[in-house]
Amino acid sequence: MKVLNNIKAFVVKVMSFRGLKYILVCLLGVLIIGFLDENSVWSHMKNQRRIGELQEEIDNYNAQHNKNQAQIRKLNKDPKAMEKIARERYFMKADDEDIFVLSDDEKSTNTIATDESAE
Repeated sequence: MKVLNNIKAFVVKVMSFRGLKYILVCLLGVLIIGFLDENSVWSHMKNQRRIGELQEEIDNYNAQHNKNQAQIRKLNKDPKAMEKIARERYFMKADDEDIFVLSDDEKSTNTIATDESAE
């Protein structure tokens, strides 16, 4: 009983304090603005991190674009460069050439070995 009386006395003292409602409103406002609102500080920090990630992605795409533009300029100026690309990427060849594609795949070597043993 004595504990309940002490708690009741404390609550009455707190409620009689005139500035309590202003303090509660301010604390509630800070809580809402800081964490619960869609424009909160927490959301702002997440958005800033996302902006940084997107900026890095933009920089990577710009570097790739510049590399591709340089390659396009090279291909437009030098027909030998176009021939090199055609040979390397698309395995095109001249009439008097043979192309051999070497692979390090273990699976393909295993299938060749089994084919040879079957013959």
